[in-house]
Amino acid sequence: MVPFASFLHHLFTILSFFTLFTINPTLSTDLGNEFSILSFNSDDLYGDYSPPSPPPSLPEPLPPSLSCSEGLNATGSFDTVCELNSSLTLDNDVYIHGNGSFYILPGVSLSCPHLGCSIVVNISGDFSLGSNSVIIAGLVNVNASNASLFTGSMINVTAMAGEPPPMTSGSPRGVQGAGGGHGGRGASCVTDNSKLPDDFWGGDPYAWSSLEEPKSFGSKGGSTSKEVKYGGEGGGRIWLEARNSIVLEGIVVADGGDGGMKGGGGSGGSIYIKGLRMTGSGRISAIGGNGFAGGGGGRVSINVFSRRGEPGIFSHGGRSLGCPENAGAAGTYYDAVPRRLIVSNHNLSTQTDTLLLEFPKLPLWTNVDIKDHAKALVPLYWSRVQVRGQIRLSCATVLSFGLQQFASSEFELMAEELLMSDSIIKIFGALRMSVKMHLMWNSKVLIEGGVDTLVQTSLLEATNLVVLRESSVIHSNANLGVHGQGFLNLSGRGDVIEAQHLVLSLFFSINVGPGSFLRGPLDHGSSYFTRPQLNCELPNCPVELLHPPEDCNMNSTLTFTLQICRVEDVIVRGIITGSVIHFHWVREVVVHSSGVITASGLGCTGGLGRGRFFLNGLGSGGGHGGKGGDGFYEGSFIEGGASYGNADLPCELGSGSGNDSLAGATAGGGIIVLGSLDRSLSSLSVAGSLRADGETFGENFGENVGKTISNIGPGGGSGGTILLFVQTLALGDSSTISTVGGHGSPSGGGGGGGGRIHFHWSDIPVGDAYLPIASVGGNINTGGGFGRGNGRAGQNGTITGRACPRGLYGIFCEECPLGTFKNVSGSARSLCRACPSFQLPHRAIYVTVRGGVTETPCPYKCISDRYHMPNCYTAVEELVYTFGGPWLFSLVLLGLLVFLALVLSVARMKYVTADELPAAVPARRGSRLDNSFPFLESLNEVLETNRNEESQSLVHRMYFMGPNTFSEPWHLPHSPPEQITEIVYEDAFNRFVDEINGLAAYQWWEGSVYSILSILAYPLAWSWLQSRRKHKLQQLREFVRSEYDHSCLRSCRSRALYEGIKVAATMDLMLAYVDFFLGGDEKIAGLPPRLHQRFPMSIIFGGDGSYMTPFSLQSDNILTGLMSQSVPPTIWYRLVAGLNAQLRLVRHGHLKLTFSHVISWLDTHAKPTLGEFGIHVDLAWFQPTASGYCHFGIVVYTTEVESLPPELDGQDAFFQPEHQSRMPRNHWENQIEHTRLVDPWMSQKKFSGGILHTKGLRTLKEKKAICYPFAFILYNTKPIAHQDLVGLVISVLLLGDLSLVLLTLLQHYSISLLSLFLVLFILPLGLLFPFPAGISALFSHGPRRAAGLSRLYALWNITSLINVVVAFMCGLIHYMTHSNRRHSNFPSWSFSMDESEWWVLPCGLALCKLVQSWLIDCHVANQEIQDHSLYSNDPELFWQ
Repeated sequence: MVPFASFLHHLFTILSFFTLFTINPTLSTDLGNEFSILSFNSDDLYGDYSPPSPPPSLPEPLPPSLSCSEGLNATGSFDTVCELNSSLTLDNDVYIHGNGSFYILPGVSLSCPHLGCSIVVNISGDFSLGSNSVIIAGLVNVNASNASLFTGSMINVTAMAGEPPPMTSGSPRGVQGAGGGHGGRGASCVTDNSKLPDDFWGGDPYAWSSLEEPKSFGSKGGSTSKEVKYGGEGGGRIWLEARNSIVLEGIVVADGGDGGMKGGGGSGGSIYIKGLRMTGSGRISAIGGNGFAGGGGGRVSINVFSRRGEPGIFSHGGRSLGCPENAGAAGTYYDAVPRRLIVSNHNLSTQTDTLLLEFPKLPLWTNVDIKDHAKALVPLYWSRVQVRGQIRLSCATVLSFGLQQFASSEFELMAEELLMSDSIIKIFGALRMSVKMHLMWNSKVLIEGGVDTLVQTSLLEATNLVVLRESSVIHSNANLGVHGQGFLNLSGRGDVIEAQHLVLSLFFSINVGPGSFLRGPLDHGSSYFTRPQLNCELPNCPVELLHPPEDCNMNSTLTFTLQICRVEDVIVRGIITGSVIHFHWVREVVVHSSGVITASGLGCTGGLGRGRFFLNGLGSGGGHGGKGGDGFYEGSFIEGGASYGNADLPCELGSGSGNDSLAGATAGGGIIVLGSLDRSLSSLSVAGSLRADGETFGENFGENVGKTISNIGPGGGSGGTILLFVQTLALGDSSTISTVGGHGSPSGGGGGGGGRIHFHWSDIPVGDAYLPIASVGGNINTGGGFGRGNGRAGQNGTITGRACPRGLYGIFCEECPLGTFKNVSGSARSLCRACPSFQLPHRAIYVTVRGGVTETPCPYKCISDRYHMPNCYTAVEELVYTFGGPWLFSLVLLGLLVFLALVLSVARMKYVTADELPAAVPARRGSRLDNSFPFLESLNEVLETNRNEESQSLVHRMYFMGPNTFSEPWHLPHSPPEQITEIVYEDAFNRFVDEINGLAAYQWWEGSVYSILSILAYPLAWSWLQSRRKHKLQQLREFVRSEYDHSCLRSCRSRALYEGIKVAATMDLMLAYVDFFLGGDEKIAGLPPRLHQRFPMSIIFGGDGSYMTPFSLQSDNILTGLMSQSVPPTIWYRLVAGLNAQLRLVRHGHLKLTFSHVISWLDTHAKPTLGEFGIHVDLAWFQPTASGYCHFGIVVYTTEVESLPPELDGQDAFFQPEHQSRMPRNHWENQIEHTRLVDPWMSQKKFSGGILHTKGLRTLKEKKAICYPFAFILYNTKPIAHQDLVGLVISVLLLGDLSLVLLTLLQHYSISLLSLFLVLFILPLGLLFPFPAGISALFSHGPRRAAGLSRLYALWNITSLINVVVAFMCGLIHYMTHSNRRHSNFPSWSFSMDESEWWVLPCGLALCKLVQSWLIDCHVANQEIQDHSLYSNDPELFWQ
């Protein structure tokens, strides 16, 4: 019947809607226009009252502009300054226009005392209204650059309104003396007990669509006489717009006129103020007029970007003299910059609504404030209220959605925050609320769902926080879902959330404070249409109790009346009550001593175990877990209700007395289900009570109003069900879990049977995870209710739990005793049997374990930590014997290493693509760039022209001294070299050197970090050193490029463009230099010098001859350009490549031996070829420092006559170029004599250093570093080709290294943790780092990167030898102390630590690392030298 009735109701509404449009054609002409609701009954429109906006009015024609002197009798001109110094009364509309300013001097009045009369001021300058000056009119429009209203001034349009917009009903009809409407409804003092108070009001509001820029007149109030219009006039319009600033110290008033005792007050007018800035603390008022019934407030809008001072802004309704408790409705105040709407009635109580119609959707309003006794109404059908910020209700305000007589709408409320203080929200229909924060203080949310099933479910969503305080209430007479992701807090006494069906879901935490309530369903007197129907006659358990839906949505068809779903924590200090209470997907529930979760007396009156009764109404108790007690009457017993349900998984409602027609009929207990089969509670802690007791006769007489009350009553209701799906349970000493039966009536009623309590341990941990699952105190009671008179008591109910798993026994599942096991489910002590002793291995004893013993053999442990389960082997023994013994294990390991190495090689070939692998193709002599040395390939990108231009402007290259270390950083010598003395200022140059040297120095902490890392892990120290070097070079470059002002240069152009000095460094970051260039405006002859003028020229090597930074000659664009003046670039490139190939073989610590090969190579390969071009090179040393460090390089000089010093006159070097090609190859064989002649020449050129020749190397002094022994293992070698084969072998050794490392660690773990710690951390993790370093090197892109990472890999590899030595020493010490403790169970050929083979793994690991070092050296050489002809002993083959 209900769905059919609802269908007829909707059909009637649709027919009424179309009938209205047929009868009143004005309604169908323009649905967007406003219309009067007085022409039809609002009930016909199904309560969907939506006063539309008036049509946009055409701009009013402006009268001709007045002149200053003639029109206003003022002084000046509107194009300059016009000052009104005397009062003036106008008869018509006035339009003032000009390019100047308009000043109304103090005490002057400008008035047009006619309704609707307009004064329009549109000037380009300023407008001011002096102190105590007044403007009176119906419409005042001021548009100026700046506007000032000084103290005591006033713009007054009170009761001066013209005609309100057409097609509006702001002025009330009839003779009730109602107030006019505008921003809010006018009040009405008419009363009718047959209708609701909200159905009476005066004039309607209008101009909602223009509240942001209000421009409507207020409406006239109603009259109590047909002959005389006593009503007050509406307020006028004020439009104050300044392009800059507004000073408001005066009054701007557009109030409605008063109607007195015989007329209603007029509604307030419109005020719009716009400007960039506003200061002052004046008054802005558009209030309704007072009268028999107060007028509605007007509309105020302020669009000012910056405000200082707080002017009083009022738009409340007028006072009602005929009904003081019902003032006119508040108007609206809109603050345009923050997009905030304020509805305030200034603490005037009212029963009249301010209508809130359609809210803007783009852009949204930010805040809506309803305060100070305002009463707002959202009357639209299926409407949305959405703002970006807050909706705030305070000070006895009421916000209503829908109409009470038509509770069939659905409303949406969306905001960031909903704040309520002493306020009420009423919803007639359904509400869909979505906020982030909902705070309530002594407030109420009342939802009346009506009979329409479409609007019986309301959803309140608060993402972050819901707080109820000071007796706040959320009430729904239908279905209610409250969702969130944060906290729900019912703070204390009187805070209530209640509904017929209540679902709380998705919160992080729910707190039910002391004295607060969660209730579902409502009391017994609630509506039949929304009251939940219980499944009292269902013989089977509803599936949703055991397997509830996962979505936690409100579904009124489910069994639950109160559900808490998907909540982390529920803290109960108050009361949770319901017929079927269900906690689903809840992690923890804590019930404090004051907390109660109860379903007592909320079960079935009938039910499967209903009591039986005599004709006179006396009966037996209901049954459930126990049979109901028999009733007794006049010597006869009537049998109690039967027991029903499953004790192992109960989920039934308790049964009642069975006679619902009598007052005093008892009901059984409800159901409390905490958790589910799928989602159990992690923890339940109860210090209060959980109750599902049966109802006792006489407990709820007061609620059975209207039923026949008998002197003879029925029996008690049976207890309900408490079903707990929990993992752990803690019951305090004062706690109670109860499903007792109710007591029977005093005249012989039987007691109700006890209910059922079941602990369904969802996950009883066993094994090592076992923990006690229950700590039980307090009282658990399922007793039957007492029978009274001669009635019998009900039987006790049941308390059950899941059977204990294997290994546990007893009520609370304790472990079986030591030495026993239990491999079946059950709780009996006899199920724990003794463990068989023959299954206990040697070196083992029985141990106790958590969770008890479930299988044989029983748990045991080895007698020493050196042995491992299950056979008490050491770690290495366990691994070896897993693969069948030591020999088979060795074969398997070798095969696995080879296989993985092949896989790595294939992966490397795929990863390092063919185009990234350098090709070993000999370079042709005729090519522009020789590709024989891969690090020079980037020079192909440099154009010859750019290189020549840059080299031609170079004056001199000045090298930094020092190796760029923390102890000896880079530094430049003072005093400029003679090559640059003509282009720099000496004093400025010295200051420049001081700044450079200070910037190049390292901080103390950088060296400290390096020292610490050198001790812990030298490869990390090397990486740290390189990173700081790179950072230091970047600092120097930035300083010279942008920070230094180049003041040492004489060239104005160079100082201006910052281009005369450049800093660069070699790729190894050990050698840096400063290049000095001409600026272009110098007038110095001979600069820049030609190449032959620069001779002898020193070219210094980068690096220091160590493994990580071998010597190398890096020829940049400038150097190449200079040398190209005498030597073809291809010859020079090939020379650099060959020299670098020889230099990489020079070994630090063996310079005497290795430099001799470089000198021989220069004699046989370089000098003959360069001699053809008149160039000679020699190995030399340069720039010695105080610490003994010096740079090495080559000195280049010419053999031409004009370039040689006088000491060399007559030598062969004077041969002309055309004869030089015929010079013999051994032209420079007399090396000692040649050096003797050249050294003075270098001294003349102020070179600090000397020529190195074969015999002179004997005097070279070298310092031996602490890592000198490693130089015999790590050194740069010649390439051996077979690059792929070398990579494959390295892969095998790398994997073998890792395997041996892991075995060694296992071996020392078997010895002791101290041994393992020493092996790992003497050099922290030195054993483990070579493997990732090797993988990174093998799989790196590009030869240069691969070579650099391979060197770092080699450094890690050689460093880890220290860890190997530590491992050897630890093994030796352990063997010496434990060699006499060998166990007889192990064969002599095993790898047991008890045997003498302890040295095998460390020695094998050391051998593997030494072989790796040699192969890595070969791999680096293969990466860096792709052209093997660079090492050719035949000069002809080399230069091909």
